[in-house]
Amino acid sequence: MDVARLKQSWSLVAAHGDQVPLYFYSALFLNHPETRQMFPTNMAGQRDRLVTALAHIVTNVDQVDRLVGFLQDLGADHRKFAVRPEHYPAVGEALLATLQHFLGEQWTDELAQDWAGAYGLVSQVMIDAAQAAEAVAPPWWVAEVVAHERRAFDVAVLTLRPQYLLPFMPGQSIGVSHPAVRSWRYYSPANAPRQDGTLELHVRAAPGGVVSSRLVYGLAVGDQLHLASPVGDQLTLRSAGASDLLLLAGGTGWAPVKSIVEQVAAEGSGRRVDLYVGARSRLEFYDTDAIEKLAASFPWLTVTYVVGADPQRPGEFVHAADRALADGDWRSRHVYVCGSDEMVGHSVQTLSRAGYHAGQLHHEGLGMHWYGPAWRTALDASAPDNSRGAR
Repeated sequence: MDVARLKQSWSLVAAHGDQVPLYFYSALFLNHPETRQMFPTNMAGQRDRLVTALAHIVTNVDQVDRLVGFLQDLGADHRKFAVRPEHYPAVGEALLATLQHFLGEQWTDELAQDWAGAYGLVSQVMIDAAQAAEAVAPPWWVAEVVAHERRAFDVAVLTLRPQYLLPFMPGQSIGVSHPAVRSWRYYSPANAPRQDGTLELHVRAAPGGVVSSRLVYGLAVGDQLHLASPVGDQLTLRSAGASDLLLLAGGTGWAPVKSIVEQVAAEGSGRRVDLYVGARSRLEFYDTDAIEKLAASFPWLTVTYVVGADPQRPGEFVHAADRALADGDWRSRHVYVCGSDEMVGHSVQTLSRAGYHAGQLHHEGLGMHWYGPAWRTALDASAPDNSRGAR
């Protein structure tokens, strides 16, 4: 297998932009219509994911250790789309047809053999990983909605009861899908693990968001959702040791931060925790009852609300990180940040400039909404550190 030839040919194909995934999925669905049901109705996001994943695979084709882990995650994750071993040849056929189409006269027998061999190795690693994952966890959990509260026009707090225990760590994210929608989005539980196994999710309806809109506006008690295995470790407490914490939350980014506070309470470590909760206006603090209850219950927890927009100062906006830095020097602490793209990017940049080092700043990778662990790996490897927030 000629690695240089693979990389060069992919660079030529990738230069055609959106036409590449459009041709690929057209070929796949026309020749194998049974695969269409595994994909969402709106394919826009899926097209981006295909190109990113292929670029990551080809870029790292000569770095076996790094690539194998990515492919194993990808194979295990794809179980939730009902992908079976028999589907892989169809995808390989569509991939080779796409490469041949865009390379034209540069598509040779030798190049075809290289790509067929590379895809064979890739698909086998994914298949083996999916089969190994079957012994550890199901493709998805079925969960019943036991409570659904609209806290704002576009925000709902859900309580879910999985059919059986779904283990997770505070700060991780869990895939959520409605049975009627062939799309998944990832949300962080707003609670530490409970004895009854229930999960609390905070969901804001995103413009055009098929999953989030259905969760906020189209869900009722008694309905069922599908949940995928938890992923991510950027917001977990393991790397913080026993350090005191500074927590910065914006909007529904409060959810994983809330679970971290509950974990600190459960471990009884004696940490000092300072929490800054930000919102554009006072009306957007949708979970104040829970925040006040936590603050009243634990003397080690200090809470500060930060209202970003001040009517007396039009055009100015104060982030939670700005207020925290104005209040004190937290460089001896680990800092956890979760919120919108803008909020996380601004916070990380501001804290870095103030002398906080990368090892003490914890936040999810920057980019787009969670798709799955393998997608996150590829996105983190290709995206700049200031392009993504969480939720």
